[in-house]
Amino acid sequence: MNEHPILSVFEAHANDEQAAGMAAYMKNKFMFWGIAAPLRRELQKPFLSSAALPPMEELSNRVEQLWDADPREAQYFAMALVEKCEKRFRREDLRLLEFMASNKQWWDSIDPIAGKLMGAYFTRFPDERQSAVSRWLASGDFWLQRCGILFQLKYKTATDTELLTKAILPVMASSEFFLQKAIGWALREYRKTNPDWVDAFVKSHPLKPLSRREAWKHR
Repeated sequence: MNEHPILSVFEAHANDEQAAGMAAYMKNKFMFWGIAAPLRRELQKPFLSSAALPPMEELSNRVEQLWDADPREAQYFAMALVEKCEKRFRREDLRLLEFMASNKQWWDSIDPIAGKLMGAYFTRFPDERQSAVSRWLASGDFWLQRCGILFQLKYKTATDTELLTKAILPVMASSEFFLQKAIGWALREYRKTNPDWVDAFVKSHPLKPLSRREAWKHR
């Protein structure tokens, strides 16, 4: 399959000076074309119109191709593309989301994959939640474990507190910063909806100090 035309568009608007700063901000884990988010969103608009979206049968191949591209902006576009297709998610598309969350991992991809894409998927297919969270917890991959904690960020009153507890308890003693932060973030966000539940949870579990501070940040 030919490369996605967005890559040529992005490359034509590369900014070496901005690219260096972006790469440094991401700990030099990825190379960048140096396209600021407002410009990137403007450039990709035509490729995210309804007429430009691929059939769902082709989405995985398109995304995997974009994920293989070196500049990080390719992955940002891939996530935007999947988000545009979320209302057409099929049950088997969880494999695509797990691929995205398992490759080229860093917070700038994991958080939107979890909070937006997985959140939308599991709203559509709630019966897939338990097995997915169990699989991620058992994987030993803290990024996937972070997904299990964060995918309900926008669920508010629909939050499954039993599943949130299941995602938190096995990793709450971890020294991994991104897990401690995720626990606190998830609890802080849900506290806007159910402060009594969150306060009781924090008081009754030996959370790491960072998780506790984040959970009660706006107490």
